[in-house]
Amino acid sequence: QVQGEESGRGLVPVGDSLRVSCAASGLRFYGMAWFRQTPGAEREFVAAISRSFGVEKYADSVRGRFTIPRDNAKDSESTVYLQMTSLKPEDTAVYYCATESISGSLRYVPLRAGEYPFWGQGIQVTVSS
Repeated sequence: QVQGEESGRGLVPVGDSLRVSCAASGLRFYGMAWFRQTPGAEREFVAAISRSFGVEKYADSVRGRFTIPRDNAKDSESTVYLQMTSLKPEDTAVYYCATESISGSLRYVPLRAGEYPFWGQGIQVTVSS
C-alpha cells in the first residue's frame, strides 16, 4: 500500500516552503521517487532516492531547492519525503510518490515513471504569486 500525506499547507506563497510525505508498506521497497503533473502535460520526474547509501537524483528545475529524505522504519515500511523550499509558481502541480520492489538494489535509482509499479494518490501543491 502506498499512501501520500501532506504536511503543511497545500497552498503556499512564492518563496515559502512545504514538506509532503508518502508512506509505503507491505513490501521491501527499493527506489522511491516523486513525480509531478500539470493539466495536459506528461508526468515529470522531480527527485528519487535509493534504499540505502543515500544515492539521490534531482531534476534540474528543482536541484538546490528540493531534497528527498527517506526513512526505512522497518524492512517492509518506508517513508519518503519531499522537502520543497523557495517555491515558485511553476512548481504548482499534483505531486505523486512512486516506489518499486523489483530492482533488489540498495543503490539503484530509477528515473523513469515506467520503472515504478506503485503510486500514491497525488497531492495538490499550489504556489500563489
